Amino acid sequence: MVFHFRCLSIKYAQDNGPGLSIENFYTAQSDFDLRQSGSAPTEYNPKPDVRSSNLRVFSLADLNEATNNFNASSKIGEGGFGNVHKGVIKRLEPPYDNVYVAVKRGKRGQRGYKQWESEVNILGGIMHQNLVKLIGYCNDQNGNESNWLLVYEYMPNGSVDDHLSGKSDTILSWSRRLKIALDAAIGLTYLHEGMGGGRKIIFRDFKPSNILLDKDWNAKLSDFGFARDGPLDGQTHVSTSVVGGTKGYAAPEYVQTGRLTFKIDVWSYGVFLEELVSGRRPILQKNSTEQNPKCTSWICCPAGAGKSKLPVDPRLDGTYSERSMQKICSIAEMCLVKDPKKRPKMGEVLQMVREAIALESQQPVNGSRI
Repeated sequence: MVFHFRCLSIKYAQDNGPGLSIENFYTAQSDFDLRQSGSAPTEYNPKPDVRSSNLRVFSLADLNEATNNFNASSKIGEGGFGNVHKGVIKRLEPPYDNVYVAVKRGKRGQRGYKQWESEVNILGGIMHQNLVKLIGYCNDQNGNESNWLLVYEYMPNGSVDDHLSGKSDTILSWSRRLKIALDAAIGLTYLHEGMGGGRKIIFRDFKPSNILLDKDWNAKLSDFGFARDGPLDGQTHVSTSVVGGTKGYAAPEYVQTGRLTFKIDVWSYGVFLEELVSGRRPILQKNSTEQNPKCTSWICCPAGAGKSKLPVDPRLDGTYSERSMQKICSIAEMCLVKDPKKRPKMGEVLQMVREAIALESQQPVNGSRI
C-alpha cells in the first residue's frame, strides 16, 4: 500500500546572504549548529534565570551516587547535548521512596551550557502532561570545570524513534501511532498557543527521538535545548545567528534565512507524520541539480512525475483504516507546503489529527488493536 504526496523537494541556495554559511545536508539524524561568521561568543551566567522555584537542586555527588558514577551500564541514550543515564533518587516528600530518573549530562563548552540553560529556564517554568517533567538540575563546579546536569522523570518506553527505527522489538500499532501524533500535537499547540501570559515557544528540534513514551505509552516532548521564545504580537519572526536543529527535519526557509517562526515546528511535524506512516527516516539526497533538487522525502520525485509515493510501514500489516491513513497523509502534505504562510497553525493541525482518530474508530480493520 502506498499513499501519494506532492513532491516535497528543497533546494538549498548557494548564496544565502552575508555571513550565513549553509552546509550540505546529507543525513537525517545528526544535530547541526551553523553560525554566522564574525558572531562574538556570548558570556554565560553560571546562575540561570530559573522561572520556577519548584526545581530540585542536586549536587554532583548526589548524581554520582544516583547513577553509580555514571557507569556505562546506566547509559540509556545520547544526543547533541550529552549522554543520558538512568539513575535512582529518593523523593523529598511522602512516601520518601526511591524513584527512577533520567540524568542528562551536558557537554563542555558554551554550546553545552546554553542548551542546559534553555532547558532549565523553559521546563523549570512550565508543566504540561505532554512535556517531559524536569525534576531538577545541577551546576556544580569541580575545580575549573562546570558540571551541567538535568534530572528528568524516567520514560520507560524510550523514544518514538527507538520503535520506528527497529531498536525495539515492540511494533507500534496504527492506533498507538495516532495517539502519539495526538499527544505530540497537543504538546506543540500548548507551546505555540496555550501557555498564557503572552509567552509562546518555538520548539525548533521536533523529531521522533525527542518524543518520549511513559509506562502507559503517553507521548511527551523532550530536549528543549534549542527552544526559543517565539515572536511577540506584531512581530513576524525571531532572527537568530545560530541555526540549530536536526538535518532532515528543519524547515527549508529556516535553514536558508535563520528566521524563526512557529511554522518551522509545523514543517517538522509534517515530516514526523510521514515517518509514522512509512516507518522510515527522512533522507536528504547527496546529488542536487535544477532538475533533481535535494529532497526531504523518502523517495525523490522522478523527473516530471509531480508526485512521490510514500509506502506504508509493512510492520503495520494492513491493520489500519485507510480513511484515517489518508487523512494523516493529507495533514502531512499541508504541513510540508513550501510557503510557511500557507501551512496550518498547530491548533488547526491538532483538530485535523483528532478527525483522523475519529475516522479510525469508525472503520473496523483487520488484526489486533491496542
